[in-house]
Amino acid sequence: MTAHAAWVKSERQAERERLRRQRSIRSSSIATASTILLIVLLVWLFTNSPGWPRVQETFFNPEQFVKALPDVLSGFLLNIKIFLIAEPLILIVGLLVALARNLKAPVFFPLRALAVAYTDVFRGVPTILVIYLVGFGLPALGLQGMPTDLATLGVIALTLSYGAYVAEVFRAGIDSVHPSQWAAARSLGLSHGRTMRYVVVPQAARRVVPPLLNDFVSLQKDTALVATIGPLEALRQAQIHAASTFNYTPYLAAALLFILLTIPMARFTDYLAARSQRRRGQ
Repeated sequence: MTAHAAWVKSERQAERERLRRQRSIRSSSIATASTILLIVLLVWLFTNSPGWPRVQETFFNPEQFVKALPDVLSGFLLNIKIFLIAEPLILIVGLLVALARNLKAPVFFPLRALAVAYTDVFRGVPTILVIYLVGFGLPALGLQGMPTDLATLGVIALTLSYGAYVAEVFRAGIDSVHPSQWAAARSLGLSHGRTMRYVVVPQAARRVVPPLLNDFVSLQKDTALVATIGPLEALRQAQIHAASTFNYTPYLAAALLFILLTIPMARFTDYLAARSQRRRGQ
């Protein structure tokens, strides 16, 4: 046989692959059947409960769903807008705070202390309280140039709150880079700043993509909290319809819109996490 001859699977290898395919098909079939059985059982339990007709009328009214959906959908576009503006701002704030916490020179102690205080405070305060404080507190200061648009104030509040969490994610990624990478970069004559820019941060950013996406899944849901200060986003629109009809089906419409957006993001996060594990050989 020459070096360029085509590789042929052995009978044992072919048998192994056949058995793997059989096990995979069997496992998928069992999982599908058990899932369908569970869904049918849950539907049967709910629809045969004594209070189901009242729950169906209050939460699953098709007429109210169709009536509220256009307004809820228009409000949901504001949720998406808030998310798309807040996300890059959060990444910038989080990375800057993480870099500040890794400054070792004594002259930078005030920056390190400020970064620590920021992460401690905004991770400790519930997001909804931050939204209240920013939404009602900043305009009350009466400072010139202070934004008064409620959606803008919501973006500021979400950026402050989530920036603290993302800063810790970035810091964990930076700390996970092996010290030999730092030593090699410094031995090549790179300064601390260039080492962070060209060696450490790129590696850290790749490692923290899955947890960052998890934070952004939560961010997309928490844009609904901005409704507490007044913007007409999806939850506020649902509240208006529910208050006028005494029917809670509009909340179901809002929930479905958030689910349709967050589930693909969650599955993409799972895919990236699994790919990262495969690369590490786990």
